Amino acid sequence: MLNPIKLEMRCPMCGQIHSVVVEEGDFLEWQNGELIQRAMPDLSVTEREQLISHICPKCQAVIFEEG
Repeated sequence: MLNPIKLEMRCPMCGQIHSVVVEEGDFLEWQNGELIQRAMPDLSVTEREQLISHICPKCQAVIFEEG
């Protein structure tokens, strides 16, 4: 990564702090309206969901297992 940034967030379900490391330019593209899957294609679906909803991987597993 050229200019990685660490984005920390609190999961609204369990309250735990978690983070995702992204390229700053990719993050700015997303913030300026690009679809997250186009701006950050190297992130996993779980990581992209963390950025969108702030739900941590453990809670995502519980939610999406039930769906």
